[in-house]
Amino acid sequence: MIRSATPIDRPSSPVRVLVVDDDRRVASHTAQWLCSLGWHATAVGEAEEALPLLARDSYAACIVDGLLAGGGASRIAAHLRLAPGDIGLVITVPEHAAAAVTAKIAPDSIVHTPARDADLLAALDAAIAAATARAAAADKQPPVPKLLGRSPAMRRVLDLVARLADAPATLLITGESGTGKSLLAREIHGASRRHGERFVEVACGCLSETLLESELFGHVAGAFTGATADREGKFRQADGGTIFLDEIATASPAMQVKLLRVLQDLRFEAVGSGRTQAVDARVILATHEDLGALVAAGTFRADLFWRVNVITIEMPALRDRAADIPLLAHHFLAATVARGGRTVEGFSPDAVESLVRYRWPGNVRELEHAVEYAVFLGRGSSITAADLPSAVTSGSGELAHGATVDVADRAGSLKRSMAHPERRLILEALESSNWRRDAAARALGINRTTLYKKLKRLGMNLAELQPTR
Repeated sequence: MIRSATPIDRPSSPVRVLVVDDDRRVASHTAQWLCSLGWHATAVGEAEEALPLLARDSYAACIVDGLLAGGGASRIAAHLRLAPGDIGLVITVPEHAAAAVTAKIAPDSIVHTPARDADLLAALDAAIAAATARAAAADKQPPVPKLLGRSPAMRRVLDLVARLADAPATLLITGESGTGKSLLAREIHGASRRHGERFVEVACGCLSETLLESELFGHVAGAFTGATADREGKFRQADGGTIFLDEIATASPAMQVKLLRVLQDLRFEAVGSGRTQAVDARVILATHEDLGALVAAGTFRADLFWRVNVITIEMPALRDRAADIPLLAHHFLAATVARGGRTVEGFSPDAVESLVRYRWPGNVRELEHAVEYAVFLGRGSSITAADLPSAVTSGSGELAHGATVDVADRAGSLKRSMAHPERRLILEALESSNWRRDAAARALGINRTTLYKKLKRLGMNLAELQPTR
């Protein structure tokens, strides 16, 4: 780095910066120089050291050598895109490699090496300003959708999100454990006019009746042993925003009575207080149980059931949206690698086939954990079937919905049996992509040529399969 002879302005207040360069002397020298100017700078030599720091600490900017070994710069850039908060990214790179590196990484600013002091400081200012602008823009816009899926089942759910985001009625989300009910609730909040206010989540099944009442409605000092000060409840915290009550079926009979009143008029009293409070909060509830059956069994109040069962959205099980499995798997792969896993480029065909064939009793949560397992324990540059948990590859989860085989197929060859889920997966991808083959190939995680080969091998004539208009 070229040092200027002229004084450099110090930042008005300490700003944290992470410097990443596999030439540790350069990284250390740059960090020490920034510290001498009033910045709080830390130096590391590789992505494996940087990623844990970025996940743990709060930085305003990160200066990264664009030619870090093992694609380290790309991994850091991916982490910054996925991580909460906004961190400015400065890439340092020789001028001859700048175009290729910046096209791949898209930094906030770039500095050609050897870097001049003034250029580096200007790049830092520009990157921090860009990050600040992103944060300001995000405050004014609804969050980017996080629910992933192109299958018909997920398209129906996302359509309901758009239609019901600002509906005043209470919403009930149903679905098996691990399907993403909490994520759906956040999606609804983010798409609503309340997105700038708080989203408050309460896991009803994790608290006893006494603690749940205090958690929801708050308490006053002296209400019970240990209540030394007034405490604001979750309903009060959600005023103007959204409150999400997860696993509502676990509420005790006494709590169900209190919830019925709150859902009717959004009025309540804190524990130990006689003063009635009113809030303006959107209420979303969720359960993985059959509330109708619980009403019949006498464990859930019928009047509360009819109060919460106004509009219901069911999150589909993963086995009922097999076309989304490759998309979700690649999303979890990118997220896991960005958090500090080894460099992994993708999934081998046998891994994708194993993922699609498995029934996923734990749904999307289980898929996420399976991908994390494969990333951390695998050895190659891509994930193979051998890297996946044994439950996924052993067939113990049976076949996904729409991927079953009949008796004749079971008696036939394994190749013919495996063609059924593959055929169904391709059909779902084509249907969800409006029969555009390039889009369907991307959804399946393959290229267009591979899709053509699969269609030919499976004897699938699109002219016959595609519905007429």
